Amino acid sequence: MLEPNPGKKLEIETEDQKWLRLPIKTHFITPDDNLDFIIQKYILPYLKKEDIVCFGQKIISILQKRIVYKKDIKVGFWAKFLSKFATKTPHGFSVGNPLKMQVAINMAGLPRIIFAGIIGEIGKLFGKRGLFYKLAGHQINELDGFYGEAFKEYAEMGILGPKNCDKLCKEIEEKYNFACCVVDVNDLGGNILGVSPSLVGKEKLILQILRDNPAGQGNEQTPIIIIRKSQISNLKSQNHNSKVKTKIDPKSCTYDKSFFQERNK
Repeated sequence: MLEPNPGKKLEIETEDQKWLRLPIKTHFITPDDNLDFIIQKYILPYLKKEDIVCFGQKIISILQKRIVYKKDIKVGFWAKFLSKFATKTPHGFSVGNPLKMQVAINMAGLPRIIFAGIIGEIGKLFGKRGLFYKLAGHQINELDGFYGEAFKEYAEMGILGPKNCDKLCKEIEEKYNFACCVVDVNDLGGNILGVSPSLVGKEKLILQILRDNPAGQGNEQTPIIIIRKSQISNLKSQNHNSKVKTKIDPKSCTYDKSFFQERNK
């Protein structure tokens, strides 16, 4: 029986449905690994009908060799300067790390990054966060790595956002006959980067199920989550006079399909 990660629950409830989130532990995945091998070794032995497989965006990026190395990046003045204004959280510095900011400049161009930074700072004054990443584009909000707290190997590499996630998920579903998605979820929130055809329209539900980040934020090494229906709780029939309290608020989860489609081009 698969066990939940420390501090996480195996089961969660949305409306009248309970779901299991089964974390799949793997070896440390590198660019030399193969996705088919990972699916056959770690996923198929546990899979049941109607399961949903969620791939963490980091391992998909690594398998696609979407990596830049620290030794190849020359951090300039603007990267050092602009990174000082980025929001820093306990879960990472994002472009607050000068290395990541330099990668962002290399990808989007300095003028666009400066413009996005200015508008982003103005947005913060009015309580609007995330404008920098929306304006910068180029999947910059998916930059990962250059941080060796959980795995020392990541200290020397930056991980770019994965490409063509919808297409990849479609190919996996056609080949292995299971629904799947690529997700970017952490302890602060989450996004859906791509889904297989059978999951189109279910993106918000997936975010609700994964909202507490069952894969974990540290060195759990469980980059794949299998979502499985647990049992249907007909709470209303048990007590007609009581209101069903959902544990997850759907309104707090957002999904902008057009935004991710633009990034996956």
